[in-house]
Amino acid sequence: MKQEIKHIRNILKEYARLKRDIRAFSQVSSPVLSGMPNGGTRKNSVELKLVNHLDLSYKMKQVEDAIHAIKEPQYQFILVDYIIEKKHSVEEICTMWGVSRSKFNYMKNKALEKFAEKI
Repeated sequence: MKQEIKHIRNILKEYARLKRDIRAFSQVSSPVLSGMPNGGTRKNSVELKLVNHLDLSYKMKQVEDAIHAIKEPQYQFILVDYIIEKKHSVEEICTMWGVSRSKFNYMKNKALEKFAEKI
């Protein structure tokens, strides 16, 4: 169970990285047609960028759909605001919700388990 929770946390961290990467995705420029040979390379950088963008978008959608499929709003809050976006500390959340640190950790593990069921 501990390994599974660690794996799920890594998926959520990867999601946060993907979110940053997708924002950094630059606009794809139009191909330049010069009629001259370009050194024999067959890579189409525009196509590669589009494929990469679509792949990142698909992975992000999978995570977002799994989070939205969780019915408990507190679990969604833990996954998004605490784990992914790091908006709040454990102490802040415990104070907001009036729970102990051990209760929060229990809820966090439950949120991760629910996410694992949905992904």
